[in-house]
Order: sequence, then structure tokens, then C-alpha cells
Amino acid sequence: MDEPLVLALDQGTQSVRAMLFNRNGELIARYQQHIEPYFSHEPGQAEQHASYFWEQLGLACQGLWEQHGALKHQVKAVALTTQRASVVCLDEHKQPIRPAIIWLDQRRTDSIPRLPWWLAAPVTVMGQGETLRQFQAKAECNWLAVDEPALWQKTRYFLLLSGYLTYQLTGQLRDCTASQVGYIPFDYKGRCWAPAHDLKWQALRVRREQLPELVVPGKPLGTITGQASLATGIPEGLPLIACGADKACEVLGAGAFTPEIGNLSYGTTATFNTCNARYVEPITFVPAYGAAVPDRYNSEIIVQRGYWMVNWFKREFGQQEVQQAETLGVAPETLFEALLEESSPGAMGLMLQPFWNPGVRIPGPEAKGAIIGFGDVHTRAHMYRAIIEGIAYALREGKERLEKRNRIPVTSLRVSGGGSQSDAIMQITANIFNLPAVRPHTTETSGLGAAINAAVALGLHPDYPSAVAAMTRPGDTFLPEAAPARHYDALYRDVYRKLYPRLAPLYRSIRRITGYPARV
Repeated sequence: MDEPLVLALDQGTQSVRAMLFNRNGELIARYQQHIEPYFSHEPGQAEQHASYFWEQLGLACQGLWEQHGALKHQVKAVALTTQRASVVCLDEHKQPIRPAIIWLDQRRTDSIPRLPWWLAAPVTVMGQGETLRQFQAKAECNWLAVDEPALWQKTRYFLLLSGYLTYQLTGQLRDCTASQVGYIPFDYKGRCWAPAHDLKWQALRVRREQLPELVVPGKPLGTITGQASLATGIPEGLPLIACGADKACEVLGAGAFTPEIGNLSYGTTATFNTCNARYVEPITFVPAYGAAVPDRYNSEIIVQRGYWMVNWFKREFGQQEVQQAETLGVAPETLFEALLEESSPGAMGLMLQPFWNPGVRIPGPEAKGAIIGFGDVHTRAHMYRAIIEGIAYALREGKERLEKRNRIPVTSLRVSGGGSQSDAIMQITANIFNLPAVRPHTTETSGLGAAINAAVALGLHPDYPSAVAAMTRPGDTFLPEAAPARHYDALYRDVYRKLYPRLAPLYRSIRRITGYPARV
């Protein structure tokens, strides 16, 4: 008898994948369509046409059926997960009126809505005035209203990319509660749009009628329309199940279902997450996001540029590997393993702070990256190792912050994302955290998290704990090595943790003198 399958669609930053999973969490088939993440007309801009994402999603699905068409009739449900915080403006006819604004976009405005004194005063008293100002300045709806007023007036619907693709698949203006990450009036604790009295409605220029209906994970968003079936080859009438954004699904697919299991995501953005039944803010007044499971939250620490830095290194310093990879027919990143072998733990004292992108609180809006400790012994290999170690140091700092706030120690790690496919990086991670680092059984943890939601919705498993137990499991495990772990611990405690506090005043001076990053 043909086993039931679920189709998981993962619209990421670098590619879109169409995947088939069975009830045991086994990846039965997969097709990957690489995409252009964004284009820029000016420095700091990151845009892509919404229709381009829809076309590429269709191509990924059609590629899957071309290779595995015999499995199509076994598909019983569809689940969609996407990159977070990328927004789409639609007109009254539900058509895009400008390119989607990608999460990497750095535009902001100094013309922000002014709050009534009775709302502004408590924020100031709590010392959160700057946090609120950054939130308002970065909000796409605020700067669109100022910089593109005619287009903003035509914006009848304001959606995240997940909501736009849901509309394309089902014809319904709906989105998942666990996909709501961005500068939007969302109540993260209540997992719903903010109540009418919430100051976010005064702080932002978006209106409730511009936003989609929200659906909790595991519930249907709609069914695949005939038009969507023609574009994607997905059978008409199949249910589309809400599941959440890619990071939320990645935590679930990695099996990090309880707070003693930390989930590291070594993707374009690097994150450290714990999944909690309680609402635990990772930093005061910075929200915990909805988990890809009803009634749970993900407390998350972000290194925004994360493994983007590997691409930066490849572009700026890796031409030798790029050329060699073309000859060998392999990815350049696989050749960077040799650079790790050429350098020792700690990179001979070369230390990197990976804040190539400013933050809001930790790091703050003045933040910049730093590399210290150069000597005449250092080579490209040491620099590459310092990048990998620096990202891990930043995530360890986040892990320690979450442990204090959760009041639960992290005892093991699940590591996913592109960086997790390197044995050397996995061993570095185990050593820096001094914890077992476990690679999940599949590389497609975001897709698997989406599939878990579909499996529960179909009744293939009675509940989420059962589905997680059946569909996730550990793969390779990397145990910490005593001597490197001690070495890393000393560098982390005596050097890394002191970098940002001591450099932050200099970063503020750099911003004051150069105007970069822009202050609003």
C-alpha cells in the first residue's frame, strides 16, 4: 500500500526546496531551485519581485514532479515555510505594486509617528525610548509612507512573504501566527494581532484591515486552487497547513522541543533557540517568537550576518578555492575545510566579533564587526577559522543569556543549517560550547518541521510530542575535546566577552564621524 506523504515547501533566502516526507520523517524526494536573493539599486537596499518568488516556487515543484512524478498521488497535504520579515505590498486587486522588501534591507526613516504623551512617557521611564525609536525607524510601513507615499496609499494589503505565497497557493489572505516576525503590530505573547489599545498601532503606519487573517500551526490555511495547481503541479484541493517561518520550523525539525536542548542554526542568519512552554523574552522588551507548535514559544538570539560571513570570505579572500572548485565541480565551501585543518583552535589568538550588521539592543545600533590579535603568523586560514569561531562565541554568549532567563541549563545542542554539514565546524562548536553537538538525521530541518505540522494535521500522529518522537532523531554526535574546550573557554571569557563593551564607545564615535551605520 502506498504510504501517505506530505509536501513541504521551503522558500529560503538562497533557494526554494520542494520536499516529500513520510510519517517517519524520512526525506523521500527533494528538488532545489537556486534563486537570486535580492537586487539593490542603492547601498543598503535589498529587494526582489514577489512574482519571482512565486515563479521559482512553481519551478521547484515542477522539478520535483519531473523527477518523482509517480509519488504525486501519495501526497495528502502541503506545508509552506519561508524566510522571515520580508514584506509584500498588494493593491486592491491583490497584485504587487512594488518589489518585496527583503529582510536584509537596511533602510529606515527619521520621520516616525509621534506617540501621545500618555503612551510615550511610560516607555521613556522604563528606559526603552531608543528601542522603540529603532523599531519605528526600521519598520517598512513607516519609511514606505514617507519615501513612497503614492505607492503606500495604494497598498491595500501588507503581507509577509509567507502570506503572499499562501494567497498564491490558496486564494486566501491568511498567514500562520508562527510566521509573524518583523516590524509589525503583532502580540507575540498572545500570538495574535495586537489589541486596539497597544501602542504598536500608534507607533506604526499600518492598519488592521491591511493585514491577513492568522491561523495557528497545524490548522488549514486553505486548499490548493486550480490556478495554483497549474503553476506548481500540486494536485488541486490538497490542504495547505500552517506551520510557521523557516527558523521556527528548523527548531522543530531539529527535535529541539524542550528548553534543555539548544538549537543552533548555521544559516545566512545564525541563531540560537530554545523552545519553551513559557513566554521568555531573550532580552528584556525583545519578544520571544511563536514556535512552529501551538502554545509554545522560541526564545532566540540572532547573529544577523551569521554564515553570510562565509560568503563574504569567499568573495573577498577565497578566489583560490573558487577557481579550484570550478575545476573539481564542487562547492567552494567544501574546500574551506582545508583552511580549518591548516590552523589550530583559537587561530593563534585572532579573535573576531561577528557584528557586520548593527542591531537594536545586543548588539546596539552602533555595532560594527571587529578582528583583533593580528600578528605576522596569521594567514587566510587563521582568518577563516576566526570567522567560524567568532560566530560560535556570539551564539554561546546568547546561550548563556537564555539559560539565565529560562532558569534551565542547556545540556545538548542540535545544530542545523549549511554550516552543520562540516565535521570540522561541528567539532569546533562542541568544543566552544563544551557540550555534545548533534547533527539531526536530515539536513532539511526547516522542511521537516513543516512536514511535522502537516503530519499532525492529517492524523498521522496524534499530537506534536508523538510526531517529534517519530519524525526527528539524532544523526552524528560530536563530543567536546578537553584541551581545545579549555583553550576556547579561556579565550571566550577573558577576551571575547570583553570585546563589545570596550569597543562600543569607539563604534559610536565611528558612526558619529562617518555617518555609518546611519543614526536616526
